[in-house]
Amino acid sequence: MMTYALPTSRATSDGTCGERNAGTVTLDDAITAWALAARGGDPAAVERFVTALHRDVQRYVAHLCGDPQAVDDLAQDTFLRALGSLHRFEGRSSARSWLLSIARRAVIDSYRYAAARPRPSDVPDWQLAVELAQPRDLPGFDDGIALLDLLTALPDDRREAFVLTQLLGLPYAEAAEVSDCPIGTVRSRVARARATLTALLDAAERPAVLAA
Repeated sequence: MMTYALPTSRATSDGTCGERNAGTVTLDDAITAWALAARGGDPAAVERFVTALHRDVQRYVAHLCGDPQAVDDLAQDTFLRALGSLHRFEGRSSARSWLLSIARRAVIDSYRYAAARPRPSDVPDWQLAVELAQPRDLPGFDDGIALLDLLTALPDDRREAFVLTQLLGLPYAEAAEVSDCPIGTVRSRVARARATLTALLDAAERPAVLAA
């Protein structure tokens, strides 16, 4: 497993960060430490925190919102809210799940705003934004786009649970925190999403098998 060095600046109020700096930690631990250091006014930690999670936030809001043109604005809004609330972040949960919870609220607020001001014209669906955010020229890229196509068939709640746990890699407990629902509900949604995706994959491959 890849490990990351913690920032050298003070990152917690209880003095424990200095002890952890002697070793290495996982990426989520490092991101959480950067968030705590950023709370203490470390500009380098702020940059590392934003850089580490910017892509995850973009992918998550792209899956949630219906307007790909709004993804960048929603991501920016998410980080502005987060940086303005860092003084309240105490590291009880990972900084990743804390930030994605803020992203979810940003999307919900955008829906409320859009309801008050209807869009003048239709826009492409969320899938375009996700595709544009994907890295190109990587092994499995085409398979990833195919998966995004299949995700459109899932109900919103199952797609969100699948994205959080299977694409963004959040533990089920943190995904439940982000989605504001019991962990058992997340597990059920992911299981049903997997069953649906498996059925869709089987249906997609059947014509090719018959032709062969």
